[in-house]
Amino acid sequence: MEYDVIIIGAGPAGYVAAIRAAQVGLKTAIIEKKYIGGMCLNWGCIPSKSIIESAKLFNRMKNSAEFGIEGIDPKALTFRWDKVKSRSQKITRKLTAGIGFLLKKNGVDVIMGEAKITGSGSVVVDNRSITAKSIIIATGSYPAPLSDKLSNAPVVHLERIFDLKEIPENIVVYGKGVMSIEMAQFFQLIGKSVTVVSEDSEFFPGIDEYLQSFITRKLKADGIPFVVGDPVEKFEDGYLYVKDKKIACDALVNSSFRNAIIPESQPALSLNEQGFIAVNDSFETSIPGVYAIGDVNGKSFLAHIASAQGLWLVNHLKGIQTEFAIHKYPLNFYTVPEIAQIGLTEQQIKDEGIEYKVSEFPLTANGKALIEGNTEGFIRMLSDKKYGEVLGVQIVADHATDMIAEASAYLQMEGTVYDVAQTIHAHPSVSEIFMEAGFEAVDKAIHK
Repeated sequence: MEYDVIIIGAGPAGYVAAIRAAQVGLKTAIIEKKYIGGMCLNWGCIPSKSIIESAKLFNRMKNSAEFGIEGIDPKALTFRWDKVKSRSQKITRKLTAGIGFLLKKNGVDVIMGEAKITGSGSVVVDNRSITAKSIIIATGSYPAPLSDKLSNAPVVHLERIFDLKEIPENIVVYGKGVMSIEMAQFFQLIGKSVTVVSEDSEFFPGIDEYLQSFITRKLKADGIPFVVGDPVEKFEDGYLYVKDKKIACDALVNSSFRNAIIPESQPALSLNEQGFIAVNDSFETSIPGVYAIGDVNGKSFLAHIASAQGLWLVNHLKGIQTEFAIHKYPLNFYTVPEIAQIGLTEQQIKDEGIEYKVSEFPLTANGKALIEGNTEGFIRMLSDKKYGEVLGVQIVADHATDMIAEASAYLQMEGTVYDVAQTIHAHPSVSEIFMEAGFEAVDKAIHK
């Protein structure tokens, strides 16, 4: 069968691109070998944030007396892993069913099976040949396997964490990046002993150094050991040996940095030095007419950026030519408190030789944060000294992942600190910290 577009992979990059392609009149097929919704909806973004939310509420209820609520015995609280899993899986089923409905509603042909690219416009799925003017690879990524020296360790892969009937007491989260911190905090919030281990000294790729320092201090304050840059030697008799450290380990959660999931292809696809599919500025691969979006091209590992690449590419196929400015898309971290970043980091601004100003305002001076009892955090705005253009924003706050959308709007319209200062925010609201940071950049914050 002939299509305008064939998309391989039904995660956030693939299914969003498929729906949009069909909406703009392109005859579209999407091929998925395992999960509609991909890693994000089935065992990544949505399930992990669901269980983290349960853990946050569990921990917060222990402090209910501070809000004048009596009768809750913190010692009697129980974290029911079976019910937490059930709630998470219910959310996943609802969302994946919704995606299936939207694909059908928009006329996208869904083909279950494993795809093999056999040429510029040709794909084979289980001995069935289909063709298209354009092929989009959106197959995502998967945590890298652990080394052979840990073959005897009690490894738990993130995809299989919901298979655990109960959560053991001593947990080691092995890997790098914010997902490792999210999982470590989850286990700590429900009362487990947890250690973060990474053999890579570059634990936070792409994150501003100021935020890295905050996360490191936060882990220390919460009593989560953070072992970074030391080689793992072995697992033996219930312990993980890391250089001169002996760490109790009932479960080793594999949160390693991810490898690209690359479909079989003839001719072979060119890869970059990191093993991801090499693409040009239009996301086109070494094979003409074949594109790669989302995790598989290694430019980002966040679902919303994968979706944005899909939307951008469909526009490109329809002749709309724009630049994909990845720094204008937020980085969201569902830690406690949440962390969000958008725009240039301070180091990137320095590297570009831009004269800049840093404006910061703490949550301890915000009325809504005090009301909610969530005063740990701040907003940090980086702006150009000459014109006042907002170059980057960093937020640490209970709802930072939602609040960063305001900063996204400023960056999209090339807004200035004067725009930020003049934007009206309701009172009391945590979002008032934007106005304060704007005034701090222009002259002086009002409440600082």
